[in-house]
Amino acid sequence: MEPLLYVGCPPAERAETERLLAPAGLSVIWADNAASALGELRRHNMPVLVDLSCGAAALQIARALRTRRASTLVFAVADSQRPELTTEAVIEGIADVFARPFSGCRVANAIARELGCKSRQSEKGADGRSDDLYSHSPAMRDVVAAVARASTMRVGVIVRGEEGSGRQVVARAIHASSAAADARFVCVDCEATVGDELDTELFGTAAQTPNGGMAARGLERVSRSSRLHDALGGTLYLRNLAEAPACVQAHLARILRDREAVLVETGVPIIFDVRPIAGVDIGFDTAVEEARLREDLFRRLSTIRIDMPPLRDRREDIPALANCFLREICASRRVPPTTISRPALSLLSALPWRGNADELRSLLERAVPAATGRSVGLDDILAHVRLDGGAAVFSHGGTLRQARARFERDYVAAVLEQHRGCISEAARVLGIQRTNLYRKMRALHVRRGRRQQPGVS
Repeated sequence: MEPLLYVGCPPAERAETERLLAPAGLSVIWADNAASALGELRRHNMPVLVDLSCGAAALQIARALRTRRASTLVFAVADSQRPELTTEAVIEGIADVFARPFSGCRVANAIARELGCKSRQSEKGADGRSDDLYSHSPAMRDVVAAVARASTMRVGVIVRGEEGSGRQVVARAIHASSAAADARFVCVDCEATVGDELDTELFGTAAQTPNGGMAARGLERVSRSSRLHDALGGTLYLRNLAEAPACVQAHLARILRDREAVLVETGVPIIFDVRPIAGVDIGFDTAVEEARLREDLFRRLSTIRIDMPPLRDRREDIPALANCFLREICASRRVPPTTISRPALSLLSALPWRGNADELRSLLERAVPAATGRSVGLDDILAHVRLDGGAAVFSHGGTLRQARARFERDYVAAVLEQHRGCISEAARVLGIQRTNLYRKMRALHVRRGRRQQPGVS
């Protein structure tokens, strides 16, 4: 068992925390403050987990640990009641922030990643990207609860949301949390191939060749070369299912109904244990109403339905998500990891993100300086954002000075919106005095926006 120093965990949650971390090979050493943590670290160097439920004191602890022991890996556990602390933790350079409830495997993978080791593939996508939900925001609480419920049931799931909102991430989270986590997670895009090719991909090259005895029983035929066979015992994730031809939908509906199929190579029936998850867009209900999706197939997939909020409705998740993307981008380029400045994070947290997390990652891939060694600053973000708030490369956008002038009003408004009209907080992020902010707001005709409770500013 590898030791992990946990600082500031509420006593009532310690037993459950030990239970979550033990399967990942992590044993917990408890500390209540920076002094006791430093004492433990003098005896044995180990990763540190700081609980943000301690409030500002948690950040002070993390700062003290990083100052006194720069080589120590420091992680944090988010406090859902104070999402702003996640932003502060990211700015402080904490390696990663875990949302409650966190899995021991997730923590172990993060430690292994920071140590330069290979993480378990079940926590990564096929492209090596992290599949953490980053559920620090209130909008994600229902999603987390639904994922937990779905992971205990071997039933069909529909994950509905905008493109790039993380539908496949939710599907992988369900798979990774289930008893079938060690089996395969197989992804098939039903729109990417034409009808016959999709039929072959799902069922196999000889799957639909008639076979008298078994065909009479009405069982579907599946070959070992098929994606359905690959998913046996695991999860089959179907993208754009409504675009699949009617014949393919009929085959899928029957095999999910029977939970049995004939293996082409042997001609023998086999138990067909596959959990289907469909990732669908926000127009999926119309496809069902228009009968572009078979009713019996829809019924077998929709035992649990999860609605994924767009990124603009879960802004509290953006700092940690942006930090995660930065780590992965730097790793893919084989350059030292970089950080992101407070003003840059404030702007990222306020943009509309019509393309959701995919758009955020694309912007950061362009914004990360070619020569790393410095953090991603406001200038780097401004150079890749359109005036309407979308992310795009400026091909003829003028100089950076001109871009800054065009963005000043939008940026001040965005910071005020992020901090819900709190002048003190907005001025601190902008790096100016409150009186100067009031003056700038009048000059730029920027309204204060949502007000905090009386007396906050």
